Amino acid sequence: MAREPVFARPSEEIILAPYAMTAGRSRGRRHPEPEHPYRTPFQRDRDRVTHSRAFRRLEYKTQVFVNHEGDHYRTRLTHSIEVSQIARTIAHSLGLNTDLAESLALSHDLGHTPFGHLGEEVLDVLMRGKGGFNHNRQSLRIVEVLEERYPDFPGLNLTYEVREGIVKHSGTFDPEVEPALAEYHAEESPPLEAQLIDLADEIAYSHHDIDDGLESRLLEVDGLVDEVPLFGRAYRQAQRDHPGLDRHQLINVALRRTIDRLVSDLISTVKREVAERGVETVEDVRRSPSQLVHLSDEVGEESRKLKGHLDQRLYHHPRIERMRDKYRRILFALFERYADNPLLMPASFRRRHPAEPSERLVADYIAGMTDRFALDEHRRLFDPYEKV
Repeated sequence: MAREPVFARPSEEIILAPYAMTAGRSRGRRHPEPEHPYRTPFQRDRDRVTHSRAFRRLEYKTQVFVNHEGDHYRTRLTHSIEVSQIARTIAHSLGLNTDLAESLALSHDLGHTPFGHLGEEVLDVLMRGKGGFNHNRQSLRIVEVLEERYPDFPGLNLTYEVREGIVKHSGTFDPEVEPALAEYHAEESPPLEAQLIDLADEIAYSHHDIDDGLESRLLEVDGLVDEVPLFGRAYRQAQRDHPGLDRHQLINVALRRTIDRLVSDLISTVKREVAERGVETVEDVRRSPSQLVHLSDEVGEESRKLKGHLDQRLYHHPRIERMRDKYRRILFALFERYADNPLLMPASFRRRHPAEPSERLVADYIAGMTDRFALDEHRRLFDPYEKV
């Protein structure tokens, strides 16, 4: 039986936009639970994510630079927090459910591997013909199966809407290729709270990857100003508004203005789309044949130029490529050894998932590693002078 709230709260149906997802419209949890007396279902989801082991491990997982390269570079954890801040701002401005948006933002990278997207690419190659590997699907697997915090069910037992958002925030899926995801209705668009996560993610990493790239000296201010209109315009305006500021402060001002332009444009574009398409309910959102959340054509093109500059000048910089090559070989070696001899993995991990195919068990184990643990484990397995 549900417990009575310990204090009265305004109904979400009253304070949110009519097309926002509310707890009352939720399709619920896989395993029924009594409601909490003063936390909404989406607030509980957020808290379950932040208390999970997978979330804590993000502190030592690569964004662009491996953790030991410097104290100030972003990690997957700080990235997820920045995405949640942007997502909450967008959701609040649109009258959407900020708790759902925050839950999705904090959970969207739970399935990321060590060493950033490189780890995902390596595991997908190694799991070819065995189900493949995708960090969004791994995030779902973590919250559905791999986390163990509750005696009554596996995973975190999150609401349908959070699980759906994990599956769909970066696009839809083919139910014929992935029949296990059929319950998430590929023919339906997800709620707006889920649709905004992918762009909140892009805005966050475009902003902080510039910051980290400049900090590392792999990016140059002059190149950004000349080749990236979104940043160049903001930087020149900062110079006009604040003559005499040093380089570091000018960069900070320009970055704030860059992120503000992207967020402001996204909010105004979604408002226009909602009005023009006559969206009035969550059902209208779900029936929409295309995404309602996107940037305007002008700012979208500016954002693409920014991402192109980062791809060319930062993500494929020789220093980053050398790092990626080193860690690629480490991941291949770890997978080969565990697949050849699963007894090298902890007995406690193997006992928890005895029915899993051997290769999936290995992929789960490696995907859960932090950068630091993967490096230490490689040393333990391959250095003959290292004690095991």
